[in-house]
Amino acid sequence: MSVHSQPIESQFTSARRIQESLSSGVEKKALLWLAARTPAGINSDHLTVLGFVAQFLAGVSYALAQWNKYALLAATFFIGLNWLGDSLDGTLARFRNQQRPRYGFYVDHIIDTFGAAFLMAGLAISGYLHSGVAIAMLIVFLMLSIETYLATYTLGHFQLSYWIFGPTELRILLAIGNVTLLYRPTAHILGHAFRLFDVGGVIAVAAMAVMLIVSTIRHTAMLYRQEKIQ
Repeated sequence: MSVHSQPIESQFTSARRIQESLSSGVEKKALLWLAARTPAGINSDHLTVLGFVAQFLAGVSYALAQWNKYALLAATFFIGLNWLGDSLDGTLARFRNQQRPRYGFYVDHIIDTFGAAFLMAGLAISGYLHSGVAIAMLIVFLMLSIETYLATYTLGHFQLSYWIFGPTELRILLAIGNVTLLYRPTAHILGHAFRLFDVGGVIAVAAMAVMLIVSTIRHTAMLYRQEKIQ
């Protein structure tokens, strides 16, 4: 049987996961502790749905914050719930040896794409973040995601974090920002007042753009060295 006629399942190889974020050590221990205590009736699919619904409701909460700022607390709660579902689903599957690498990778990340759109839409509606900054954040996030998925396919490693930042650190920063907004919605820089989330959003766009450029150059160089024309 030729390679091209083999079943897709026999050709697929799981990528090596790279997680080097600031919280990764503590987070891994916490997730394993939770996986060992998750009721048998709950599986990874339930947790994936929980993570997606929670991210959607976080976006709804941001939108509602336009009329009631305490909806920001609800957004913080749902961001925490999103962490639980989004982070525990894969850990639970590995803990129970019920892994579905292709299904899990595809579903998890297409859901992240929709979830990010809901979250940015909610922030744009909230009035706490300029719509242009929200759109820029979404575009750069999606571009960075595409680079990550391409590197996963071509290099065989899945980058879960960049430098010391990963999804968990971003959720923590967003939660801190939500609480801060209740008391100090503006930031003063060089005598000018700016919306706090506009400042944070511009910084996030710049940081993700740098990560994207650095990763693109590094991975292009790696692939060029591996596939030099003789």
